[in-house]
Amino acid sequence: MKIFAISDLHLSINNPKPMDIFGPTWEGYLDKIFDDWKAKVSEEDLVLMAGDFSWAMKLEETKPDFDLISALPGKKIIIRGNHDYWWKSISAVRAVLPPNFYAIQNDAIKFGKYVVCGTRLWNLPDERKPMTAESEKIYKRELIRLEMTLQNAKKLQSEGDEIICMLHYPPYTFREEDNEVTSMLEKYGVSCVVYGHIHAYLRQNKFLSKNGIKYFLTSCDLLENNLVEIV
Repeated sequence: MKIFAISDLHLSINNPKPMDIFGPTWEGYLDKIFDDWKAKVSEEDLVLMAGDFSWAMKLEETKPDFDLISALPGKKIIIRGNHDYWWKSISAVRAVLPPNFYAIQNDAIKFGKYVVCGTRLWNLPDERKPMTAESEKIYKRELIRLEMTLQNAKKLQSEGDEIICMLHYPPYTFREEDNEVTSMLEKYGVSCVVYGHIHAYLRQNKFLSKNGIKYFLTSCDLLENNLVEIV
């Protein structure tokens, strides 16, 4: 079993929203992703999608988007992104998922020797731009949710298992410094983190190894619309 990752597909089959207005990288991007996906992924593999799956506003409007991706090989695991407005409750999402589609929200799922967990996260504190009171409230709530998903992963972990954490927001700022999030990931023995959200590329490394953890920035436009193999 191989594990791949890609995020920020921003699908809009039900109500088309052209993505090429954001630049040439988005021209025909779905065809490129699908071609690469079919060339790399087998039915036994996992594909992690770290948020911003669909532009839909209502859950029922996501069906064409899910149908499109469900036709591709492999098991698909999603978390919520900041633009997934259709995602209101995890139970409602899971009730409409096609076969071989899994949604994670502060909990965890085990596949072979890999335990996959995840949460959305939020913008990190940054001394250059002080947080508003509301943003700080959301950030602290997301820290609680992060620990919750990691605790659930630990419960599923057996000797020799690896924990993979999916986040939508980056776990560090562009300076790649240690912080509360990275410390928590290290505390729970996470081996790999995938995240998205970033489109304006501000980092030297899309892929970073830090204190024993591998970090993968998986926004599709920054991967030239190719899936990245993380395991």
